[in-house]
Amino acid sequence: MGHLQTILLEEGFSQAQQEFLEEHCHHFEESEENKFVYTDIFQQYTELVEGYLERELQARIPDFDMHAFIHSLQTHREEVVEEVLDLLLSFSDFLSFKQLMLHHKARKEGRDLDLGGLVVTPLSPRR
Repeated sequence: MGHLQTILLEEGFSQAQQEFLEEHCHHFEESEENKFVYTDIFQQYTELVEGYLERELQARIPDFDMHAFIHSLQTHREEVVEEVLDLLLSFSDFLSFKQLMLHHKARKEGRDLDLGGLVVTPLSPRR
């Protein structure tokens, strides 16, 4: 589990994820309706994340077996750090993925300012 946490925090994983978001975020729109292309992009994203994690774990753990690892995660779920488990589950959740894409697109377009927790509320309604 320690190797997995390390991989998830490394720059290489973050960079691969950011490059994917950058390449595909333009397809996504703030709408309840989902386009068919979202499914294809989500599948590519899932394959990217799973493939990256598997390659990195195989490089660090002799005789690593992804199926055995997944089984171990399921049977020892209570022993897994909650944040890591939530992150792993988010990689296979379409709605989390769509929100990630929309957030990336908004940041790229300058519509999403991160003010470190500061919330800006208008004093009067917009006209």
